[in-house]
Parts: sequence; structure tokens; C-alpha cells
Amino acid sequence: MKNLNKINTLLFLLCISLGFAQQTPAPKQTKDFAIVGATAHIGNGTVIENSIIVVSNGKIITIGPEASTPLTRQAMDIIDGKGKHIYPGFIVANGTLGLVEVDAVKASNDLSEMGTFNPHIRSIIAYNTESKVTESMRPNGVLLGQVVPRGGRISGTSSVVQYDAWNWEDAAIKLDDGIHINWPSTFRRGRRWLGEDPGLKPNDDYAKQVKELNDYFNESKSYNNGSKAERHLPYEAMAGLFDGSKHLYINANDEKAITDAVNFAKSQNVAHITIVGAYQSGNLAEFLKQNEVSVFLRRVHSRPELEDDDYDLPYKLAKKLVDAGVLVALEPSGQMERMNSRNLPFYAGTTVAHGLTKAQALQLITENPAKIMGIDDMYGTLEVGKSATLFISEGDALDMRTNILTKAFIDGRELSLETHQTELWKRYSEKPSQVD
Repeated sequence: MKNLNKINTLLFLLCISLGFAQQTPAPKQTKDFAIVGATAHIGNGTVIENSIIVVSNGKIITIGPEASTPLTRQAMDIIDGKGKHIYPGFIVANGTLGLVEVDAVKASNDLSEMGTFNPHIRSIIAYNTESKVTESMRPNGVLLGQVVPRGGRISGTSSVVQYDAWNWEDAAIKLDDGIHINWPSTFRRGRRWLGEDPGLKPNDDYAKQVKELNDYFNESKSYNNGSKAERHLPYEAMAGLFDGSKHLYINANDEKAITDAVNFAKSQNVAHITIVGAYQSGNLAEFLKQNEVSVFLRRVHSRPELEDDDYDLPYKLAKKLVDAGVLVALEPSGQMERMNSRNLPFYAGTTVAHGLTKAQALQLITENPAKIMGIDDMYGTLEVGKSATLFISEGDALDMRTNILTKAFIDGRELSLETHQTELWKRYSEKPSQVD
């Protein structure tokens, strides 16, 4: 009887897990296909009307105007794209998709580790390909993303994944692309519970915290240039910052913090630097451009932080940076950031209403993040020789009213666009007709 109860329990748990599993990942492309007649938004500012895109073995082998690009292959599937739009798969920068499933369930939260300096913590190991949250990105065209750890002064190492895989090894398209640090804040809020004024106050520990970071970088550099007689995994993980193989992502928002962070990274001879958040970067655009520093810009759909900020500052900041020649990508961090990652194209759409062209806004979530993360050789734009990671939409993909996907592909594999949300929508859309 006990064994029977155990078996029943196991079967119940199996049913529950299957009920919450993602769609089965799409199989490898086996037959060539062509998308004909759609408007192709290349991702680099170019738009091709009435285009032809031919895909073979997961890569784009032909792209151009229909009138001057005849189809030469007979044994292929033809997808009619007339009246529709093709886009490169959108890319989430500084995301945490797959690291937390349910915030209130501790066992499903792999967002951060204990400790202050954790460069050796690899987020990719904890990435959950079965996440139902990640699955919900695909119907909006969000197909790739950076998996980033949080917490501590040095949070850890990120990787870049595609959102249709069996496991993290299948998902990874670039392992350990960069290390993320949280730059000390120059100000802090007063602590009400200690009777302090809740307004902003100078951070008295700022200089000490910066020195700790500087010392850690110097110690890491000395270790990696030394004999390494006793192995030190955190210091080893830092080596890529000094030889140029890893990117340094620095979370910093106020002007002094951004300036100090860039000067610090330059003094440490770090080659690839990105400021994440960058709320007060508008007045530092020329400084960032001169130092070849890119930006992952904080969520566009947010409110101003300070009383004397323009009410629309978060909406128009992207234009100010782009106009100055800074390489900018959008990132979704903040409240409910994993769920809100699916709104990435609509963040980009908001920047259009505040000065950017649609082509420039599209680059914020396609070509630019691909360049910053170092995956632009295969992703981010629709070009011959690159991965066929793309989707077909019935309308403008940056407009939530018209971004209705009909097909999506990752490396030429046609994805299922069904999710838990679409199943619920279909279920409840039938309810009015069944209720008296």
C-alpha cells in the first residue's frame, strides 16, 4: 500500500511538471524556405519593400527586393509575406529571464548569491529553459536575451541565450560574455526607521566602497599575472576583463557615479565598457562617446526620479544619447522585470514618439545589443550568412496594437507561438458566447 501511494504521488508530480512545461523546442531546419513579399526591416536602418528572404540550414542565404532577387531553388517551402513585416528577433539586454520563476517561491529563485565579490558566479548554470515566463516572450518577437545575475558589488558573469531550448547548453549562444558590477551610489535615502529625514543624503562610505573595488581589481590583476600557485576562482573569472575577452557592465545612474565608473574602468585598462541604467547620462553623452562607452538604458516606461527632472525624461533620453553617437540598447530591469521583458518592443516604440525614427528605435533592441554583447556576427540584423532568427508580424512590431506574430524562427527552426497566456486567451475568448 505504501508503494502504491508513492507511485501515485510520483505520477501526480509528473503530471504537474508536464502541465507547467514549456512547448517542445522546435526541431532543426531540414528544408529550405523562402519568405516572399513582406517588408523586411533589416535592423541596421535599412528597409526592403516586397522582399525575398531565403533560409537554408538555419542561415539566411538570400535577401533582397523581390523584383531583382529571383528564386532559383525549386525544392523549398514558400511563405507568403505580402502585407506583412519581417524583423530580426528582439534581444533583451541586462535581463533575468530564466533565473526566477515565482518570486514568492524561494526554491525557484536563483537571482543572486551571498557575498560581495562574486565574479565567478555563472548565471547560465542556473538558467531554466522550462520557464513559462521565458516562453511568453516569443509571441512578441523577443527571441534572445542576456541572462544576468544580481546582487553584491560584483554580481557575477552573464551569458547570452536563445529562448527555445531543451537545456542551458542548447540555449547558450555566447557563454560568459561579461561581468556585472554595481557601482557604489554617491547618495542614499535617509532611513525613516532610524528617525532620519527620508530625503537624499551623501553616501559617506562612497570613497571607501570605490577603494574596495579598486583593490579587488588590482588583486585580481596581480593574481592573473602571477604564478597562480593557489587557485582562486573569483580572481580567475576576472581575467577576461584584462585580456579583452569579457565585457564590463557597470550599473550606475547619477552623473558622478557614471563619470567615476568610466574613469575607473579606463584606469584598469578594461577595453569593453557598458553603463547599465544610466539615468543621468543625458548630460554625459559627449563624455561617453569620447570614451567609446555604450549604454544599456533603463526601462523607458518609468517615472522621473527627482522632483526637478522633466516629466518625460525616461522617454526622451534614448534620443539624446543616440543623437550624440552613443551606442544604446534598451534594458527592462525594475519591478516585474522578467514579465515586462515581453514589452521590450513597446519600450522602443515609445522612443519613436519622443524623437527617434522607427529605424533607430528598432536598432535599440536588435543591432545595438548584438554589437554590445558581441553576437552581431550572427544575430541582430537580417543579412546573408547570419542566423535566420526572425519573425513575421502582421503590422508594426513596435506598436502593441499591430505586433501580431504569424511565424517566428530561431536559427531557421519554426517556433510554436502557443503559451500559457495564449491558451488562457483562447479559453476565455469563448466565454461570452457561452454565457446567457
